[in-house]
Amino acid sequence: MPIALLSVSDKTGLAGFARGLRRLGFELYATGSTLQVLSDAAVDAHPVTDLTGFPEMMDGRIKTLHPGVHAGLLARRDKPEHMEALAKHGLKQIDLLCCNLYPFVETVSRPDVAFEDAVEQIDIGGPAMIRAASKNHESVIVVVRPERYSEILEELHSGGPDQAARRRLAAEAFAHTAAYDAWIAAYMRGAEPAGFPTEIAFAGRLAQPLKYGENEHQQAAFYRYGPDPGGLGGARQIQGKELGFNNIQDAAAAFQLVSDYGPPAVAIIKHMNPCGLAVAEDISVAYRVAYDCDTVSAFGGVVAVNRPLDRATADQIVQIVTHVVIAPQVLDEALEVLARRKSMIVLVADPPRHVLLDYDIRSVSGGFLVQDWDRGGFDRGSCTVATKREPTEAEWEQLGYAWIAVKHVKSNAIVMFKNGAAVGVGAGQMSRVESVQIAAHRAGDRAVGSVMASDAFFPFPDGLEEGIRAGVTAVIQPGGSLKDADVVAVADAAGIAMVMTGRRHFKH
Repeated sequence: MPIALLSVSDKTGLAGFARGLRRLGFELYATGSTLQVLSDAAVDAHPVTDLTGFPEMMDGRIKTLHPGVHAGLLARRDKPEHMEALAKHGLKQIDLLCCNLYPFVETVSRPDVAFEDAVEQIDIGGPAMIRAASKNHESVIVVVRPERYSEILEELHSGGPDQAARRRLAAEAFAHTAAYDAWIAAYMRGAEPAGFPTEIAFAGRLAQPLKYGENEHQQAAFYRYGPDPGGLGGARQIQGKELGFNNIQDAAAAFQLVSDYGPPAVAIIKHMNPCGLAVAEDISVAYRVAYDCDTVSAFGGVVAVNRPLDRATADQIVQIVTHVVIAPQVLDEALEVLARRKSMIVLVADPPRHVLLDYDIRSVSGGFLVQDWDRGGFDRGSCTVATKREPTEAEWEQLGYAWIAVKHVKSNAIVMFKNGAAVGVGAGQMSRVESVQIAAHRAGDRAVGSVMASDAFFPFPDGLEEGIRAGVTAVIQPGGSLKDADVVAVADAAGIAMVMTGRRHFKH
C-alpha cells in the first residue's frame, strides 16, 4: 500500500485531496493540526509519530526531523541497499509528500508583529521534508500547492505522474522553499545597518501570466511581492480587458507619481512618462487641467488619481480612449460611467507597503542592479537660492510641484509647471538643451510665467537660456556643475530666480 505524508499550513482543499488519496489506496499519515482537520472530516489517517516512534516535543519544533520520515523520503527505490536499510530498521517508504510552510510572510506583513512571533513562523521540518522529497522526486511525488490537488489525483488515477511531471513538481517545490528562505533573509536583514548583503534573493508570487511582454513575440508574467504588498502588486481589477505588460508598467509609474503629492492630483502617463499632470482642489478639476497639458498624447494613455474617483472625473475620462485608470477607490457613481468603455482597465490600489523586499531592481544581461527607491521629495528648507532674486511664494509652490514631477520623468528630464499643472514636459533626450526645447514646444504660450525643473544640473547655460526665452520665471535644479557660476549669471541677467536642491533625480 503506498504511503502519503500530509503536513500543511494552508488547509485549503486538504480534506478532498486526502479522500481522493484514500480512494486510490494510499495509507495516510499526518502531523498535528493537519491530522486534526482530517479527523474532523472523517478521513482515516495515522499520526506521524507512528512513522517515527518518537513523540512531538518542544512545542512541535521537533516532530518530522527523524529517520522515520527522512529515510522514507530519501530512500532510492532502485538501490537495494537503501531498501534493505529501511527494512532493517523497520522504516516505511513514503511515496507522496503533501506539505506547505508556516505563514511567515503573512505574519511579518502584519503591523507591529513581535520579532519572537515572526521567528516562531520559521518552518524547519517542512522545508527539510520538501527538499528531501524533491531530491528523490523519481520515487516521491511532492505537492506544495493546493491548486495542484485535482491535477495530481487525476494523474495518479491514470497511472502517473510521469517523470517529467514529477520533475516539474520538484522544481515548484524547490522554488517554494527558496522563496520562503528569501523572505526570512529579507526580514532578518531589516534589523541590520544600511547596505547590501553578499548574496541576495527576491521572492515573487505569480499574480498572473500575461498575453505577451512589451512586444507580441516576448513571453511575460506578473509577480507580486507577498500576499498583499499594495501598489500594483496588490491592485484589484474591477473592469476591463486583460492586463498587459505595458499596462502594468505605465500604471505603476502613474500611481507612484500621484502618490507623491499631498493635494488631489491626476497624472496621465504615456510610455512611462507623464504627458499630463496637475494638482487642484478636487480630482475633476485636476483631470481637466492635466488633460490640457497635452491633449494629443493623452489619447490611449493611463490615468492615475490619488483620491476616490468620482462621477465628474469619470465623465471626462471616458471622452477619449484611455487604456487604464488606477485609483485608491472608485465610487459606484464613477463605475456606472466607466462601464461605457467596457475594455478600459480599472484598477483599485493602495499605496505600496514598504516591507521586506523593498528595492528598485533593474535587470541587465548576466545580472541585476539593486537600489533604494528614490523617495526624495521637496524640502524647501534644504534648498539654496543661488540667484539675486528669491522666488515669490507663488513660485515656491510651483517649484515644489515641479520638483516632485521631474523625479518621475525619464532623464534628461525637464518639467515646466504653472498654476498647479505641468504645461510642458521634455523627457528622455540625450541633450538637456533638447529636453528644454521639447518642454517649451509642448507648453507654447503657457510657458510664459511658468517655473522649470531639471532633474540634473545644467552643464552649460544654453539649457537655461532656452527656458528663459520660453518665458520661465523661476528654476529649480540640483546644481553642482563646474559651470554653475555661469548658469547663475545668466539667470541673474534675466532677472529670474534659481533654486538649487543639492540632489539630482536621474531616472533611466
